[in-house]
Amino acid sequence: MSVPPESVVPPPSASPAGPSDLPSAEERQWALFAHLSALLGCIVTGAWFGWGCFLGPLIIWLLRKDTMPFVDDQAKEALNFNITIAIIGVALLVLTAITLGLGVLLAIPIGVVVGVAWLVFTILAAIRANEGVRYRYPFTLRLIK
Repeated sequence: MSVPPESVVPPPSASPAGPSDLPSAEERQWALFAHLSALLGCIVTGAWFGWGCFLGPLIIWLLRKDTMPFVDDQAKEALNFNITIAIIGVALLVLTAITLGLGVLLAIPIGVVVGVAWLVFTILAAIRANEGVRYRYPFTLRLIK
């Protein structure tokens, strides 16, 4: 004996995700820009140790936080990550200064590892944001909530 299709009710958890669950193409593009703007900020301020890596995500977050929830989330994430990286950079500079230059033996290898990780995580975050996935950077201080 078969059950007629009209009487079969899917469970609430089996309902398909609607298009409203995904960010719009414009939101995904702005989130992508929020992550990649850190690269641009680092290049522009490279002569000053790339301290401007957090300026791009900050500007995009301030401009789009009220109108685009996905961009608000991803720009804050990029901003927090790049502030964390800037803090690590300042800490390495302070270490070098207080040890009268001997700390550079430790600061350079750590700086290279942090720099490569920053580049890889930034690119991964940009790819995920372009796909509409909320990316969370590892090892990030969540200063902006």
